[in-house]
Amino acid sequence: MIDYQLLGLGAILLLSVLASKVSDRFGVPALVLFLALGMLAGSDGPGGIYFDSPVIAQFLGVAALALILFSGGLSTSWPEVRPVLGPSLVLATAGVLITAVVFALFAWKALGLSFLEGMLLGSIVSSTDAAAVFSVLRARNVSLKGNLKPLLELESGSNDPMAALLTIGFVQVLTRPELGTTSLLFQFLLQLPLGALGGYLMGRAIVWLVNHVQLGYEGLYPVLTLALVLLTYSATTLIGGNGFMAVYVAGILVGNSVFVQKRSLLRFHDGMAWLMQIAMFLTLGLLVFPHQLVPVIGPGLLATLWLMAVARPISVFFCLWPSRISFREKVFISWVGLRGSVPIVLATFPLLAGVEKAEFMFSIVFFVVLVSVLVQGTSLTLVARWLGVDAPLKKARGFPIEYDPLGGLKSDMKELTVPEDSPAVGQSLVALHLPKEFLVVLIARGNDYVVPSGGTTLEAGDTLLILADSDAFSRVQNQILAAA
Repeated sequence: MIDYQLLGLGAILLLSVLASKVSDRFGVPALVLFLALGMLAGSDGPGGIYFDSPVIAQFLGVAALALILFSGGLSTSWPEVRPVLGPSLVLATAGVLITAVVFALFAWKALGLSFLEGMLLGSIVSSTDAAAVFSVLRARNVSLKGNLKPLLELESGSNDPMAALLTIGFVQVLTRPELGTTSLLFQFLLQLPLGALGGYLMGRAIVWLVNHVQLGYEGLYPVLTLALVLLTYSATTLIGGNGFMAVYVAGILVGNSVFVQKRSLLRFHDGMAWLMQIAMFLTLGLLVFPHQLVPVIGPGLLATLWLMAVARPISVFFCLWPSRISFREKVFISWVGLRGSVPIVLATFPLLAGVEKAEFMFSIVFFVVLVSVLVQGTSLTLVARWLGVDAPLKKARGFPIEYDPLGGLKSDMKELTVPEDSPAVGQSLVALHLPKEFLVVLIARGNDYVVPSGGTTLEAGDTLLILADSDAFSRVQNQILAAA
């Protein structure tokens, strides 16, 4: 029997990976295809797999979300997101709360829920998923102008903890009315700061351990970091902090540090994040019984429309009105409200807690995720071009050299492109008087590579592969990028 189960699991994972190729070719978000595979594999589909265990789904979902958030933090460049730190965090906190409140008003008046039940449902669907956004943009070779990409990246990575906090809080209020809303306020004031502190301390610990543990086998480093991520989440949660916030903060700190096996660990956690995304959407597809969804199609579509056209825009424009972000950019940010794996995880909490109407809420979450990814995901590039916020996607140049820092070495491998108006154009490397901590390893020029020497003359468009510490790189970057 186990052989058939492993055969089915392998086939589903293989089809999920191949589905990503369909996504790249036709621009259909891969998450929709993962969801469709889960439904086909379920009891109402040809797969015939009966799965109705919110306990397993929640266990898998919490672990998956922790790994997804850590991977998101690893890929977050602190120098890029620092200029948009303020507006991103406002959207990730106040924006999530406003979205939940506006959605709760609709659920209260139109869906027959109480206001507290509406707040619970609004909290579940209040966070966004940037992974879906950027996968669609990459498939269409589209990027975003200015600081839009780092703003959306930081907002979507940091708004999941707020959504989780509100969801768990309102589950407690509904199942334990004697606690009242005071406990929710206390949790809000305590959990996020403790989560950020726990993430900072564990991030420092992860970097120190990876650099000093000196494992005898390279393959054990991913196991080490995987264990530390799970410990970061669980330990922070047990002391009363927000574990999701902790793993995201830890990921940012680790990703912007120098440590051994960095490239291989980044690849490992990126692969784990994709595996967890696939697992969560397959789980949602298995948990949903399509024949039970027919009665909620109308309310589900109305709820999704309200979320996309009313709740999200109100929260974005309210939170960003003091900023210098243009009207067109605010409209685009409002449209980039794709829901991903997080609502799936959060929707299992009321199911397990025995909240009244939890199954109805789960069905609404299904429609919100499905329609959001289908409608917003497929129209993303058109909206970006219509609003004039798109830019050509600059594909990263590949180099035939990989570098993993050794313990005690503070330098890291970086890339620097020489612009046309740079004062370095036409000058030799020796004439630039580069600091000794700054080593040009290789130069990519057109389709060729140049092994540099002191007499090598720089040309416009050259991409330099550099080994340097942060201070030396910043000084030379300012020198090379300075307008002539």
